[in-house]
Amino acid sequence: MTTTPRRASRREQHRVGGTGAKVTTRNTLIAYAFLMPFLILLVVYHTWPVIFGTYLAFTKYNIISPPEWVGLANFRELFADEQFWSGLKNSLKYILIVPVIQVIAILVALLVNRPMKGIGFFRTAFYVPVVTSFAVVGLMWNWMYQQDGAVNTVLGFIGLPQKGSFLNNPATALYAVMFVTLWKGIGYYMVLYLAGLQSISPELEEAATIDGASRVQVFWNITLPGLRPTILVCSLLSTISAIKVFEEIYVMTQGYPAGSTYTALFYTYSRAFQDYKYGLAAAGGIIIALISIIFGLINFRLTRGGKVDA
Repeated sequence: MTTTPRRASRREQHRVGGTGAKVTTRNTLIAYAFLMPFLILLVVYHTWPVIFGTYLAFTKYNIISPPEWVGLANFRELFADEQFWSGLKNSLKYILIVPVIQVIAILVALLVNRPMKGIGFFRTAFYVPVVTSFAVVGLMWNWMYQQDGAVNTVLGFIGLPQKGSFLNNPATALYAVMFVTLWKGIGYYMVLYLAGLQSISPELEEAATIDGASRVQVFWNITLPGLRPTILVCSLLSTISAIKVFEEIYVMTQGYPAGSTYTALFYTYSRAFQDYKYGLAAAGGIIIALISIIFGLINFRLTRGGKVDA
């Protein structure tokens, strides 16, 4: 004998639906409760400083006296300051190393993306500078750049003219610091590109090789397009880091000699913590943020949003 399933009454359906809605609401509240500490920290340490810094950019403020509204006076003073333009020019020069560091990082990632004995050692060796404090890195390279340091010793050994103290020469100081940034950052981007390489299906490369494609053709038509999302991320990070370069300058040169290593961010630091012109420093910070956004959009456009060709 067959039985027909009893259709739930309207009251039972309402009770079940109500229970499900209560469970969903409770789960949502629990999720928000776990997120709340992070959201509070985000507002306190990120959102509020941005809002307050934007407000300070239109005021005269030196910590001691309350902020005094001055409108666009800080921006006029900023744009009339030759030191700011010099620092901004040096920051833009730093962007020159962005494509260099990306190319080298990709090449290094290709070299260490091989199943061979001892490859872990080489990956670690390239990454060690990344986790080394810039205080240590700066002191080490300061010594190496001295007139009797390791760099001049190597130049003399291979028959090239020695340049004296690289960091004391206005013509070479900025480029010497840029090289340190390049040396320290390669390992970081290498890891990102290594992850990108390992996400590319090896069957695609094997199929192309079987069809007669050379290594260059495989790299250009399969590997490089597959790395496009990683290239977007790495180029964005390196461009923003180049515009906001500070640690290297602070540790190695303090903007000297003759202001040749002054950068835009070091300018804002000097105005805030040496001249106590916090409104002027905040105005400089806004300009740096806007420039970072512009270059970020340019990177996004050049890489087509990191989309991989079908």
